[in-house]
Amino acid sequence: MAQEKTQTELLKEKLFMQHPNAAATLSKEEIAKADAFCDGYMAFLNEAKIEREAVQYMVKKAESLGYVPFDRDKKYEAGAKIYFNNRGKSIVLAVIGKKALSEGVRLSAAHIDSPRLDLKPSPLYESSELALFKTHYYGGIKKYQWTTVPMALHGAVVKKNGEVIRVNIGEDENDPQFVVTDLLPHLGQEQMKRTLADGVRGEELNLLVGSRPFSDDEAGEQVKLNILNILYEKYDMTEADFLSAELEAVPAAKARDIGFDRSMIGAYGHDDKVCAYPAAEAIFATENPEYTCITCLTDKEEIGSDGNTGLNSSYLRFFIADLAKANGENYHTVLRNTKCLSADVNAAFDPTFPEVTEKTNAAYLNKGVTITKYTGSRGKSGTSDASAEFMAEIRSLLDENEVTWQCAELGAVDAGGGGTVAMYLAALDIDVVDLGVPVLSMHAPFEVVSKLDVYMAYRAFKAFFER
Repeated sequence: MAQEKTQTELLKEKLFMQHPNAAATLSKEEIAKADAFCDGYMAFLNEAKIEREAVQYMVKKAESLGYVPFDRDKKYEAGAKIYFNNRGKSIVLAVIGKKALSEGVRLSAAHIDSPRLDLKPSPLYESSELALFKTHYYGGIKKYQWTTVPMALHGAVVKKNGEVIRVNIGEDENDPQFVVTDLLPHLGQEQMKRTLADGVRGEELNLLVGSRPFSDDEAGEQVKLNILNILYEKYDMTEADFLSAELEAVPAAKARDIGFDRSMIGAYGHDDKVCAYPAAEAIFATENPEYTCITCLTDKEEIGSDGNTGLNSSYLRFFIADLAKANGENYHTVLRNTKCLSADVNAAFDPTFPEVTEKTNAAYLNKGVTITKYTGSRGKSGTSDASAEFMAEIRSLLDENEVTWQCAELGAVDAGGGGTVAMYLAALDIDVVDLGVPVLSMHAPFEVVSKLDVYMAYRAFKAFFER
């Protein structure tokens, strides 16, 4: 016979905030759904390691589901599915709702760029009969983590005649791969006297790409010549074509199950594809919503969201303004009544490094999707800081739909900090809060997330669109 709860236990149950472990509370059926959802996510990670590939993936899937390219002069009826491809590096997906646009839209925004090593405009050089690429790291990284890691090369080369050559080398098992070398410990005494931040310097992140000379001719740079000849034969490109190329070196590892229980996913690029994929899948699953629903997958977040494919530009605002104009609506009113989930990750509590977090306000694996009221650093610098009213609305939404969730800061006060696209959306007069998945080893070449948290992110976005 079950023992009755004491008055103290009942009062605690009523008054204490509960953040259950989803792995302990979800049914086997729900856990199986989460695992199945993450199979699709892992396939996406392997196919779309850079922003261009993510956009290509989304366009292909959107069109298969009946989405059509956006026509800025057309008035769309409720239920219409449209997309706007912004220069092949960011994308807006939308489903037109039954309510007037003046009542606002339901918007989710995630980024599809991740930290990496970009090739410099003139990258190829030869030194001591080795051929290397000079790189410039993109986003915030611990530079020492990017040495001795098998790397692949992704991106595009655009010829002077406008021809676009897609590059993806290092992912197929028969492809060559590349690597940034490091010193052996036997000869690294002086290097190891450097600070950890300075252990590997930016100009030392040189990618090894070849060692065989083109011929035994005594003329110099024969190894460089051989590499250029290989590129010419494969891609019809010359050294000058690097000037109009966007080539990104990324870890070549595939997404893998982590742990004996296969409860986690290890991969490159969780930040922020772990939010982008659920947000996209949520809108793909949305049919005939009350409010117009939009998922924006954007570029350049890791370097400040600047540039015409980042959310600090006007492309999303113009998209909404064009929708409003075609419907005879004032887009200022549309924006003011819009509600947004800024879909970005938070740092998961790591028991190996507990000192950088404050445990009662930290995010934990398996405790669901994380609401981050504000990001920024130290005195909340560089954040939008969501209102109490909007926080209450999102709490209610998640609880009503039985979405497992938690609330967290990005680390302890004065430990550091970071930003998201939320502040650019708030600048448009939109109610916005960050909601995303906690990540271990964020910005490393191989990050870790919980499968249950990924699934809860999908359920949160879907509930948001269907409200």
